[in-house]
Amino acid sequence: MTYCQFIAVVKKELECKVERNVRVDIHVALKNNNKERRGLIFLEEGVNISPTIYLEEVYKEFQEGKELHKIVQDILQVYESTRFSKGWETERLHDFNKTRKKILCKLINREKNRGFLEDTPYISFLDLAIVCYVLIELGEKGIATMPVKFSQLEIWGIEEKELFQIAKENVQKQFPAELRQMKEVIAEMLGIDAIQDTEDFMYILSNEIRNLGAVCITYDDILELIGGELKENYYIIPSSIHEVIIVPESKAPKKEEIEEMVKEINETQVEEEEVLSNSVYFYNIHEKRMS
Repeated sequence: MTYCQFIAVVKKELECKVERNVRVDIHVALKNNNKERRGLIFLEEGVNISPTIYLEEVYKEFQEGKELHKIVQDILQVYESTRFSKGWETERLHDFNKTRKKILCKLINREKNRGFLEDTPYISFLDLAIVCYVLIELGEKGIATMPVKFSQLEIWGIEEKELFQIAKENVQKQFPAELRQMKEVIAEMLGIDAIQDTEDFMYILSNEIRNLGAVCITYDDILELIGGELKENYYIIPSSIHEVIIVPESKAPKKEEIEEMVKEINETQVEEEEVLSNSVYFYNIHEKRMS
């Protein structure tokens, strides 16, 4: 059974179990880096924002022998935990004053998103692009966003320059940058105490929620502040669209080795839609310049 056939079968099973006011559809989404993903969307009457559940992982479980009825039951539980009880007031998107504080920005790969950027305002940043989005929802259920297109600027009646000024101010205020030792972040993820007597020369730069946090490298004075803390030049390694890794020059391997490592990790460990770049960046504290 192919993945597409699997989705169709699961859809049919779910349709028999959801409430009458809920429709289950197959949804194809074009994600970051031109990555196409296919999943199921639950459309509920009176609610105009719906979760899409992608099934790649459960398809692997099915191939490994997990029973279909258990998979359907798990998906229903995910839906119940992520469903929205009320709709988003779409008219708010047309009112710039009501939406202004929700406008933020993020970093994406410019080449991989060439098609997306054709109708999207952006600022080039090395081989990356700064783009804006509207934050629709943020909470335990996850994050829901809407990209800002040129058509939206016409509705709002603003220019690109104003858009990016607002987005930059908002993202720095609402999602401050956070620089932490890697061992602390890993220990927190594992729910254990960090080992204090070991040397750690790798740092993770992201925002407080660690979501779309790679944009922190564009924050005012942040790279200079990090240089002042390290007291030497340093490498900036793109871990994903959510974070970057900071390594002092004196502690880093050769640039070629770092590049090979980044390429391998992006190909094997990072979801395709979350890859930021295969490039390795360098910050010179004397020139105050990232390259």
